[in-house]
Amino acid sequence: MSDHLRNTGPMLASPRCGAKTRSGGACRSPAVRGKKRCRMHGGAPGSGAPKANQNARKHGLFTRDAIAERRQIQALWVKRGSWWRR
Repeated sequence: MSDHLRNTGPMLASPRCGAKTRSGGACRSPAVRGKKRCRMHGGAPGSGAPKANQNARKHGLFTRDAIAERRQIQALWVKRGSWWRR
């Protein structure tokens, strides 16, 4: 048996990615070991959100209190604007 045939068997039997491609079909690349997707579709090491996801942290810029405070400041500026123009 040739080396090529012996080495391609396990490769062809490996689980496939299956992610939906732009053409509408399923990705046929082999999945990364221990994951369900290939390296192109999220199986790469370190892919995904961090453990303590700082992107989801709330900053409070759009809370009712912050919006009300900005409106008060804006009203003061409008009121002061007429004083500045004299």
